Amino acid sequence: MSESGQKPEDRPGQGVPTTGHTWDDDLREYDNPLPRWWLWGFYATVVFSLIYWLLYPAWPVADTFTKGLSTITFEVDGEERSTHWNSRALLVRDMQTSDSAVRQREFLQVIDDSTLDEVLGDTNKLAFVNSYGRGMFGDFCAACHQTGGAGLMGVYPNLADDNWHWGGDVETIAQTISHGRLGFMPDYRDTLDEQQRDAVAAYVLSLAGYEGDAEKIARGGEIYQGHEGGCHACHRPDGTGLRSQGAPDLTNDIWQNIDVRGAEDDAARRALISQLVYEGVRQEMPAFGDRLSDAEIKVLATYVHQFGGGQ
Repeated sequence: MSESGQKPEDRPGQGVPTTGHTWDDDLREYDNPLPRWWLWGFYATVVFSLIYWLLYPAWPVADTFTKGLSTITFEVDGEERSTHWNSRALLVRDMQTSDSAVRQREFLQVIDDSTLDEVLGDTNKLAFVNSYGRGMFGDFCAACHQTGGAGLMGVYPNLADDNWHWGGDVETIAQTISHGRLGFMPDYRDTLDEQQRDAVAAYVLSLAGYEGDAEKIARGGEIYQGHEGGCHACHRPDGTGLRSQGAPDLTNDIWQNIDVRGAEDDAARRALISQLVYEGVRQEMPAFGDRLSDAEIKVLATYVHQFGGGQ
């Protein structure tokens, strides 16, 4: 009831019908019509739903769903392919035809046509390599080598220490990415006994600058350089490694497979190396040549090359 004591339906020209529901004698439910803006909004949502159901995937039907009338066309291996609208096909088409995708391909071609010195000496080219290469490294490499390229000791090599088993120039890194690598050192469990492996470990440590028992080091050197161990064939007589075989340099005190520098004493260091000699090494990096274009491999190689300076 209003302050004047009149009910709305009793006011001249302002009568509003009620639903007949009355509470506490004077509290009534009025039968007001829906606001027109709300009613037309409701009709619009119904029309929108009907159009959406016709154009896009919408309703589940048994073990499938309605595909809709809308289609997307994109390229697969140079041939056009059309399919019903879906977010994956839309992403593929956007990656092929959007302005940013076209611009990206143009810049990839510029990088592919440039020398390493031209890329490293041009701010715009280097910025593109670092931006695009970071994304590629995250997609294809970071799962093993970690985001910063530090790797995991004994499993995935560290790319940030400038210690390259197969070579660290851009061309060699690109070859590694394209064709993959197979790291292998035979196990000596049936070839060398525990004392022989311990002596070899002492000799290997001496190559890296660690001191030890002179007699044991001498015995280890005989095994390393002789036919018993034959280590010199891959690691070279001076221990500097053979990149064509992926054999690491043993003289730089950089260890990819065992944490020698973290060992608490000489005995622990020899034990780590002895165990590695006993078990051998088998590591494989897959080839990406069938998943990346030549330009993308060059960008990724240039990006990785910068981790440790590259050699």
